[in-house]
Amino acid sequence: MKKLLALSLSVIMVLSMVGIAAADDGVVLKVVAWDVNTTTYYAAQKEAFEASHPGITIEYVDVASQDYGTKTSTMLAGDDTSDIFMIKEVTDILNWNKAGYAEPLNAYIERDGYDLSGFVGMESGYAFDGVQAGLPFRSDFWVLFYNKTLFDDAGVAYPTNDMTWEDYKDLAIKMTDASKGVYGCHYHTWLSAVVNWAVCDGVNTLVDGEYDDLAYFYNLYFDLAEAGACMPYPETQAAGLHYSGAFGNGNIAMLPMGYWYVSSLISNIQNGTYEVKDWGITAVPHKEGVPAGASFGNLTGAMINAKSANKDAAWTYVAWLCGPEGAKATASTGNRPAWVSEDVASVMSSVEGFPTDEASKAALLPSMVSIEIPGVDHASEIKTILNEEHSAIITGEIPVDEGILNMNDRVAEVLGK
Repeated sequence: MKKLLALSLSVIMVLSMVGIAAADDGVVLKVVAWDVNTTTYYAAQKEAFEASHPGITIEYVDVASQDYGTKTSTMLAGDDTSDIFMIKEVTDILNWNKAGYAEPLNAYIERDGYDLSGFVGMESGYAFDGVQAGLPFRSDFWVLFYNKTLFDDAGVAYPTNDMTWEDYKDLAIKMTDASKGVYGCHYHTWLSAVVNWAVCDGVNTLVDGEYDDLAYFYNLYFDLAEAGACMPYPETQAAGLHYSGAFGNGNIAMLPMGYWYVSSLISNIQNGTYEVKDWGITAVPHKEGVPAGASFGNLTGAMINAKSANKDAAWTYVAWLCGPEGAKATASTGNRPAWVSEDVASVMSSVEGFPTDEASKAALLPSMVSIEIPGVDHASEIKTILNEEHSAIITGEIPVDEGILNMNDRVAEVLGK
């Protein structure tokens, strides 16, 4: 048995050396992605990787964003041999894994002792029945934006990285000044902006068929609207007010929103479009019993094609891209990597226009990030149902309890198919 084990290890070592040798001889990895020419991090990732991995060249295959899921699925079904496919939607990788298009990464991770801790749980978004079908390299988790000028003018302490939702509610009401047209907070109309905070506990999900946990956040929203601390949905809708413009106007004290807003906020302040000038971010508030710094978000990742002829080199790239070094390249363009570390936070906070306070930098280190819509069967149907009922609730068409009962009943029918 020992001889057999030794032989197996020798074979593995030889195969690994073959992969390395192939890379040294010059491997071109075809990476299928979308909006390559207009997405800044692709060029930064390619340049940084090739500089540190001579012998491996990244060649992008650009697919139109609006057709990406359909086009790439067709390519894979037709035995396309491109080495790596970028993952735009969790449902895409779910279907690709089911069809056998995804090279399982478990053996590579185990072989190399690849550290997954920096993903703070996000890698689970690409894991199905024990198979790690891909890894994330970008995640725009949600944070709390706030207008420092309004807090300074009111003589009120800034939000912190450890606030409960009750603390947030009290602070929003305190910061509201109707005489000056100042709202303590603002909610965009999406389901995610109002109630997705329920998934931050790492237990509840939006696809489990049980939605009673959303009631707390709906009631929180309506309490704030009734207190005049946020603009009610009918007014937001009538004004056609987008969250970016709302906060940019300078009369919103706090805004829960995805990290992606940082880049447009910085650029609009620099070009003089926005009234808000001095701002910061904190971790989103949390419920009692949920760790401070817990958030939710969506993923962008990479999958190795099972038909690739360069799997070892492809793994070298995916491991680098999604890990701490690739994360620095992504962060250098102002985008939020999936990997969480002090080094990455330092790169992100060094971007011109980013707040200089330590609390804002600390907000870049979430304790846990849950997936907004996990990749499960019927996820798209479930999402449609939740959005329909959310619309009815938020407009006041039906009471909160009725809407949640409808969610429970309708999703149960879908799950029972």
